[in-house]
Amino acid sequence: MEPVTLTTERLCLRTFTPADTDETYKACQDADIQRWTTIPSPYARADASGFITRMVPDGWRHDTEYTFAVRPRSGGGPLIAAASLHHPRSGAWEIGFWTAKEHRGNGYMTEIVLALARWAFTDLGCNRLEWRAEVGNTGSRAVVEKAGFTVEGTLRGALLNKSTLRDCWVGALLPSDLGLSPVQPYLPARD
Repeated sequence: MEPVTLTTERLCLRTFTPADTDETYKACQDADIQRWTTIPSPYARADASGFITRMVPDGWRHDTEYTFAVRPRSGGGPLIAAASLHHPRSGAWEIGFWTAKEHRGNGYMTEIVLALARWAFTDLGCNRLEWRAEVGNTGSRAVVEKAGFTVEGTLRGALLNKSTLRDCWVGALLPSDLGLSPVQPYLPARD
């Protein structure tokens, strides 16, 4: 798939370009991003360069991961966040994200998650959008709960981060949670 650009009321989501390298490197120096995401730690400028010049384009080219740099919609402005959808399972996609420290608390990530969810459900044929985060990552959990995800439980030893298996929360959003029609019919279990 060719990279696409998505917009929200306040934000522009587009693929990363080499011009984003310095800001990505700077944002990923944040201890919370290094702690709660699977990026390398310590995070070198070469890590930012490899992410932008190899990982991001390869994901789009092979239709396995669609990664977006997020900036203000009007006038460009600073790099606010990164978010991606990757396709680990048939029909389901998983969302991942980080927000630059100075842009947290403005509701940007909830806006981004909802934009990516709508795109996944309407354009990618996604029937379930999943989120996983290490237990304790309350900021990430607050974002997805505001976006309408149902936190479904804790998976033991299901998240590999920094060469260590960690317990993670898992949640999901279905098209019907956003008032959209699913690609396939859904028959929920009866209690």
